[in-house]
Amino acid sequence: MSSLSLEQFAESTVQDTLATAEANNESPHDAFAGSVLQDLERAGVIEEHFVSYYRSHGLEASGYGRNEVIGSLDLYLVSFRQHPLMQKVGKSELATMAKRAFTYLAKAEGGLWRQIDEADDSHDMAQAVEQYLSEANAIRIFMITNDVATSSAVPAGDFKGRPVSYEVWDLQRLHRLATSGVLHEPIMVNFSNALPCLTTPETDKNYSVLLAIVPGKTLAEIYGQYGARLLELNVRAFLQLKGAVNRGIRETLINRPERFLAYNNGISATASEVKLASLPDGGVGISKIKDLQIVNGGQTTAALHHALTADHLDLERVLVQMKLTVVQPEFLSTIVPEISKFSNTQNKVTLTDFSSNHEFHVELEKLSRTLWAPAVHGTGQETKWFFERARGQYANALSREKTPAAKKRFRLIYPSKQKFTKTDVAKWGMSWSQKPQIVSRGGEKNFRAFMETVGSMVPTTDKTFVQRLIAKGILFRETERLVTDQQFGGYRANIVTYAIAKLSNATAMKVDFDSIWANQGLTTDLAQALVDLSYVAHDVITQPPPGVTNVGEWAKRDACWAKMLTAEWTVPSRLESELLDTKGTRRVKQQSEEASATNEDQQNIKIVNSLSADSWFALAKWAKETGNLKPWQRSLAFSLGKIVAGESDPSLKQARQGAIIVNEALSLGFKP
Repeated sequence: MSSLSLEQFAESTVQDTLATAEANNESPHDAFAGSVLQDLERAGVIEEHFVSYYRSHGLEASGYGRNEVIGSLDLYLVSFRQHPLMQKVGKSELATMAKRAFTYLAKAEGGLWRQIDEADDSHDMAQAVEQYLSEANAIRIFMITNDVATSSAVPAGDFKGRPVSYEVWDLQRLHRLATSGVLHEPIMVNFSNALPCLTTPETDKNYSVLLAIVPGKTLAEIYGQYGARLLELNVRAFLQLKGAVNRGIRETLINRPERFLAYNNGISATASEVKLASLPDGGVGISKIKDLQIVNGGQTTAALHHALTADHLDLERVLVQMKLTVVQPEFLSTIVPEISKFSNTQNKVTLTDFSSNHEFHVELEKLSRTLWAPAVHGTGQETKWFFERARGQYANALSREKTPAAKKRFRLIYPSKQKFTKTDVAKWGMSWSQKPQIVSRGGEKNFRAFMETVGSMVPTTDKTFVQRLIAKGILFRETERLVTDQQFGGYRANIVTYAIAKLSNATAMKVDFDSIWANQGLTTDLAQALVDLSYVAHDVITQPPPGVTNVGEWAKRDACWAKMLTAEWTVPSRLESELLDTKGTRRVKQQSEEASATNEDQQNIKIVNSLSADSWFALAKWAKETGNLKPWQRSLAFSLGKIVAGESDPSLKQARQGAIIVNEALSLGFKP
């Protein structure tokens, strides 16, 4: 359990956010939004998230997502203030935030995306929100702040017949999430009519068991309120009614609901505390459950909710049996997974589902604490990469250092930019494994897919394996920085993973990760190749086929990766010389790119260098203001300005495109 006080957590949140923003070359708002939403996704509060900030007169949004299981559109509005003090955010300010988010919904439904530059990811957000609004059963608005809310109650509303609920996540609630020792906030369920139950003889002082019958509609409504959070300690997610067991559940609900109790095995659940009440006709009933988790029967529960909300079935005659195990809080993390493991028999279960305690992550955590990374930039200061197997470990370790000098030394050894998580490892691995469409589906979905790939992996204590894993992380984070520098305006996450996947494919996975580890960075030629690939990825991602209007959804499809695979790009000769042969040794140095450049290539370079850096910057600005040129051409013009300012030559491909841009801009009236 974390020992951070609320005050320490407030300061740590600001410092971590600013460090992350600087490392990723993004705004503090986006860094804070990304961090919090990732935590909420891990905790099962939300199912997916995409960060994109848009603000205009009277409306504002910081990101969006949807929960396919409960059928909701989720809209996020984030407020980050750069101060370590715990300032207050009052009821009126929360009401204003709620109103701005609600107005955004109305504008999005009315075609807001048509008013936004298509190169901006907020254009895609507005387009996606409009689409999801037409499909959603409910709308959830999350208001997130690093201030302390004086009130968390925001009245529910209605948007054209769909219920709108508001959730406030302030500093105190985020602190509870980070320091509770578990990833979820305890689920508290109150029953207006106590559930009749039977108690069983005590066989172990650490737990007790109750048997009860739950109305199917009640169980469906509980799932509708809490979603996947109910299944966090379960060993698998809802299988979308695809298996034979789930199809049987649905058929029973449709054809013989009164026999559901007889045909279905019911659910097994756990709790840390149960409140019992006396029933009017004698006996006892369950009136309150604290920290409810369904460890077996997640399929049943989700199927009931699906039947209620999607199929609109009457569940009044449906009853479900429940075995409720009340476990002492300190044993939740050990006993509950065992209950899940041994009681789940309806579908295949693997130990990879218990991800936090998977040996792969345990071994990785141990090695990350002992493995020294080479010093860089002539500092002479060796450092370590810090793997956070559980959220808050970094802040916890830092808080244990008692003096300012000790804290400073900790930060020197473990720079915050060298902190990484399980979801980071999954993104690095799946990108290099050429699965960018899965990475684009969001952190948790990608993580689940990644865990399937490491399920049979023997835990390794080989430092070379870990060094190369971290080298993939360096490649990924440097690509993020390079893509940001190109100023595409949006879709950075998609461009990064697609560019890396294409590099992996084109080089037959022969990038020298030992060299990346030794230098803690990329070579100039590898970095330039990734810049070039980012333009290829941008073109593929932002040009979906007819009938597909949502760029974000297009990037999740196998067809998008198939198109990227066929996109024209060859490994430059300079980079070719850095690759490894099939035996893992470096290739013989090949002829340089300059030597193979044609006269036309040399002429293109001269054209690019004939414009000053300021002229290139002015061209990019002119093109954006007038709407001339394609978005990627505007971005390339800005990049060429930076190259010229640095007194270096563009790549041959950049020069070829740059010459085309110059000629086209001059013909359209641009004057350098």
